[in-house]
Amino acid sequence: MNWKNILKSLKSRDMQKRLLIVLGLIVAYRLLAHIPVPLAEPTQLREVIDNLVRSTDLGGFINLLSGGALASLSIVLVGLSPYITASIITQLLTKAIPKLEELNKDGETGRRKIQQWTRLLTLPLAILQSIAFIFILRQTVLAGNTGIDIVANTSIMQWILMIGAMTAGSMLLMWLGELMTEQGVGNGMSLLIFAGIIAELPRTMGTIFASLTSVSGDADKLHIFSWFTLPINAVAFWVIFGLTILGLISLYLIVKINEAQRVVTINYAKRVQGNREYGGVKSILPIKLITAGVIPVIFAVAFLSLPAFLGQLFRSTDNEQWREIGANLTTWFQTPSATTFMSGDLTTLIYPATYFLLVVAFTYFYTSIIFNANEIAENLQKQGGFVANIRPGQQTEKYLSSVVTRLTLFGSLALGVIAVLPFVTEFIFAKFGIQAQSLAIGGTGLLIVVSVALETLRHINSRALMVTYDQDY
Repeated sequence: MNWKNILKSLKSRDMQKRLLIVLGLIVAYRLLAHIPVPLAEPTQLREVIDNLVRSTDLGGFINLLSGGALASLSIVLVGLSPYITASIITQLLTKAIPKLEELNKDGETGRRKIQQWTRLLTLPLAILQSIAFIFILRQTVLAGNTGIDIVANTSIMQWILMIGAMTAGSMLLMWLGELMTEQGVGNGMSLLIFAGIIAELPRTMGTIFASLTSVSGDADKLHIFSWFTLPINAVAFWVIFGLTILGLISLYLIVKINEAQRVVTINYAKRVQGNREYGGVKSILPIKLITAGVIPVIFAVAFLSLPAFLGQLFRSTDNEQWREIGANLTTWFQTPSATTFMSGDLTTLIYPATYFLLVVAFTYFYTSIIFNANEIAENLQKQGGFVANIRPGQQTEKYLSSVVTRLTLFGSLALGVIAVLPFVTEFIFAKFGIQAQSLAIGGTGLLIVVSVALETLRHINSRALMVTYDQDY
């Protein structure tokens, strides 16, 4: 990362404009996150939802990824989940249907058509998920014996208003994300999720400070070798200290894995045109260990939320069999906590195991989409480039495919291990009787934040090189 170039590029009007637009869109997103959905009595409902966020890991997880939209019952509560689901569907269809694959290879025009279909598919998915969210919130609130029915005495027009507000919020987020991507300083969708997680940091820091200062007596205070006593909670201090060390180790591993790459040397054959000689030089083709970046984690999290949502919907039906299926889905796919780990029930392993497998599978899937070995091999052959001891064309394609496959195997397993590492740590803590609440949520948040930050810095660095090129040369 060339920080000198990045700082130098900040003097450019174009760079300033791009960064200010992105920051302005993030501010707009945070404002939208505080516009409530027109439901029931707002004060009472906010208290109930706040208890839901604190008491359940699923609620806390949704609240984290939505940037506090669940706690505020905001119109952007559905978030980018419909767009992510639509993207996965269209990308799968592109691989499955030959005509769509040809359209994808047509260049920018074909990709724009596929992108337009993704937007169109996002709308019905946003409507369905908005309805699902309302029913899930209703069932969860009623299950808490609060006596509040968030859709009691609701007319058809009020239903349309509620669903329309949440759908519009999701479509607005998609539009904001695409506007941010167009600025060329990062992936807009990833940046919105990043901003949502960062927005929850003050709340997290407040919780940590409250736990440190919660001292009921002298026995709870931190005693250092009987020399002096600090007025902070000893158990909370050592838990936070241990989690900080683990966080730093995870941070180091995430950065190393994100930055790791295999460099393939490309040779260019000499050719003579008139009295001038071209070629005879070498360049490099860097292939990242995790070409897909943080997208597999975001996809996996989005997919893992679906079974729990379906479980809540099934539990609201009158059919006893469906209610039983819903109860099982909710139990199996809730984010495990220290309490569930201490119960010794093997079903608590379903969520981490599924999470690991989804991260690995989506890493392979997304890598196959964004790294086209056939296209790279064709371009190299047209430009007179070749890999040493490898024939141009089909042999080069096979070589690049094998390199990417081996790298993705190690990279996907490493990414999967980092993703489930917080669950393992929380399990170990639970065995020692230490309640490390929502550690898995914080671990996933850390993974997304670091990966998106590194990806955004790379985009900014590339843009900075373009901006400062004319000044340097």
